[in-house]
Amino acid sequence: MSLPDLLQRSIVWLAWGGLGFGVLTVVAFLAGWGLRFRLVGVTSFTLLLAVSCWAFSVSYTPPVRVEGAVRVPVVFDNGDDLVVAQAPATMPIEAIEPTLAQLAANLRSNGRSSQSVVIRLRQLQAAGEGSSTPVLLGKVVVE
Repeated sequence: MSLPDLLQRSIVWLAWGGLGFGVLTVVAFLAGWGLRFRLVGVTSFTLLLAVSCWAFSVSYTPPVRVEGAVRVPVVFDNGDDLVVAQAPATMPIEAIEPTLAQLAANLRSNGRSSQSVVIRLRQLQAAGEGSSTPVLLGKVVVE
């Protein structure tokens, strides 16, 4: 099940659950049950979860997939103008450009103070016994 489908289902279930707890809370107050104040908390929290799931589903954008790209982890992001990703040792050379394009498409520039962001793709290559050297495979500037 995809994340947007899961969110839509969760919203419905949480909203109905919150309404059910609300009705139960009203009954608890009318009957004078001892757990009526606990039900207020459960009802509020359930409705809060429903609203939070709705807000997340509105703001969610799925990641972009580029044909031929390799999924690489981001190992450094200064939050401003530089992002560095780590390529695996077995990465083919023809996958460098699609991987950089995928990284650039998935870059979230919200909150960055600079106008352009440099994305570097590096690979660690053995330099001797117990040491390695980072080798720059490519870079792209996102405006």
